[in-house]
Amino acid sequence: MPERARILLVEDDARLAQLLEQLLAGEGYDTVLARDGQRALHEGLTQEFDVVVLDRGLPVLEGLEVLTRLRSRGILTPALVLSALGNPADRVEGLDRGAEDYLAKPFDIDELLARVRALLRRHRSTVPTLALPAGSLDVGGRTVTTRDGHTVTLSERETDLLERLARRPHQVFERDDLLATVFPDADDPGVVDTYVHYLRKKLGRGSVTTVRGVGYRLGPLP
Repeated sequence: MPERARILLVEDDARLAQLLEQLLAGEGYDTVLARDGQRALHEGLTQEFDVVVLDRGLPVLEGLEVLTRLRSRGILTPALVLSALGNPADRVEGLDRGAEDYLAKPFDIDELLARVRALLRRHRSTVPTLALPAGSLDVGGRTVTTRDGHTVTLSERETDLLERLARRPHQVFERDDLLATVFPDADDPGVVDTYVHYLRKKLGRGSVTTVRGVGYRLGPLP
């Protein structure tokens, strides 16, 4: 059974937020609600989502500023911006600031859900290339291209582990989390440390950073 899509819903209007939560749940999505820009930024940086549905007019931090900060931290989750600002210049600004789609309020519910489905299809069909300290990771090809042009081939599990870290380059992952998501059929938590060792051997010690007492994160990006 495929995983349920995870949606970050960012909307400060309580009634509209409740309606959208119900509609997205009815489509089979798991939804996390944030009602201000600061909370949205926190959720976007610390959790993984398939789509962000983002209002512009938010308390604390404006919606497009949230999106800009997520993009600057390497978070590439597709975003659908909702806004009462619907003229062409506003749409262009939203798209230029990193949104994949822009929908003016008031909107048709069926159109909103169709746009979310389209973003999910696009997101899941795209084979990502992710930034690394040593170069870039081609997930589909299971290869790393280093900054000096060399190609390093990874095993399936090495790729899965590196992809997990690279999708959230500023997040520290606990060993138990990596064990459950990357090595679900393994009983020994030491398998995580073993594969970190393999990655460092192939890509250099700076490719993965140890956070003492917690776990691992991607090495610092240049």
